[in-house]
This record gives sequence, C-alpha cells and structure tokens, in this order.
Amino acid sequence: MRDRLPIRREDAMKIVMLGAPGAGKGTQAKRIAEACGIPHISTGDIFRSNIKAGTELGQQAKAFMDQGALVPDEITVGMLMDRIHEADCKDGYVLDGFPRTIPQAESLTEALSRTGEAIDAAIDIEVPDEDIVLRMGGRRACLHCGATYHTCFHPPRLENICDHCGHELVLRDDDKPETVKTRLEVYHAHTYPLIAYYRAAGVLHEVDGTKNMDQVFAEIREIL
Repeated sequence: MRDRLPIRREDAMKIVMLGAPGAGKGTQAKRIAEACGIPHISTGDIFRSNIKAGTELGQQAKAFMDQGALVPDEITVGMLMDRIHEADCKDGYVLDGFPRTIPQAESLTEALSRTGEAIDAAIDIEVPDEDIVLRMGGRRACLHCGATYHTCFHPPRLENICDHCGHELVLRDDDKPETVKTRLEVYHAHTYPLIAYYRAAGVLHEVDGTKNMDQVFAEIREIL
C-alpha cells in the first residue's frame, strides 16, 4: 500500500486524537490506523462490543446507560485497557473519542503507567469554530442507506438526493448550527484543556485542520 507506514515493535505508537467536533479527527484516525497497520479504537465501539459480549464491565456500563447516567471513568478506562492489551494492539493503536476530559486523561495515564506504558503522541487537529459550524452545517445524510455528503465538499449529483438509493437527504439535528455551537461550548469547557495537558507531557503535535484531508494527513505522516 502506498500510504503504508511500517513500524517495528519497539516503535509501537500509542496515539490520541484531539480536536473539536467536526475537525476531522475521526477521518484522520482511520487513515493513520490503516497506514500504520494498527487498530482505530473508539469508545463507542468498545461499549458496544463489551455490552454485546456480556462482559462484567459491559454489564456495569449498561446499568448506568439504561438509567440515562454517565458511565464512570473507571469503567470506561477498564474496558479501554482490556482492549488495548489485545493482540492486535501490540504495534500500537489510535484512540478516537477518549479521553474527553482532564480526569479521564489522568485516569488513562495512571492506568498505562501501571504497565510501564504511556501515550506517545497526541495529535490536535486545529480548526476555528466558525469553520466547524460551516462544515457541520453543510453535512447531509441519507437515513435510508447511511451515505453522507456535504453541500460544499462532497455534494450529491442531484440536490438533496442520495446518489446510492435515491432517497431524500437530511440535515441531522446534531449538525444544525445551534446544536453545533452548543457542542463547541462543551468542547471548549471540558475537552480543550487536554491540549495543555498533553503539551505539558511533551507529546502534543498540532496540525492545521483547515487544509484539505490529504494535506492534513501528509502533516500527520511527517509527525509519525
């Protein structure tokens, strides 16, 4: 594969992706994982797999979720630690969506330190708030087949009609400007401080997320 970034066991990369909602960190996390041959790990996937498998931690998490409560950090970190010590993570992994707060980052750092490990790189994809609102406000989704589009960057052939199944495209509630602004407020209050946390740890790398996806990935390749 042209983008392949071969890594040796001693060079295993444990990566955390940072950035505001809509900055593109999920897309870049997947590209990094593919290029490096390491897993892309999201907390959503971990929750679903543990609940489906009926693990003890999964059952504990489900009990909180069924009550509409937040799952305690120790349960989330416990599931995450189980996941990153599976065989496919021996050469590293990319964490997407965790940690989201300083206490979560501290819990992760402490859990990793108990096994002599640490995060090697925290990659922050920087995009101004106004660009985030524009990006997310332009998203359109097909609720029938799951295809996604963007009015500026990836428009359908026919306006508001899915290329794949012909159903009407919609603007999801999460992508409406007022919702995006609220999500950004939450991000700045709770998640943005992680940038300073990982900068202090000496592992932060910042990239310009306003460039196109290939240019952003090229910057990340240079970092790795």
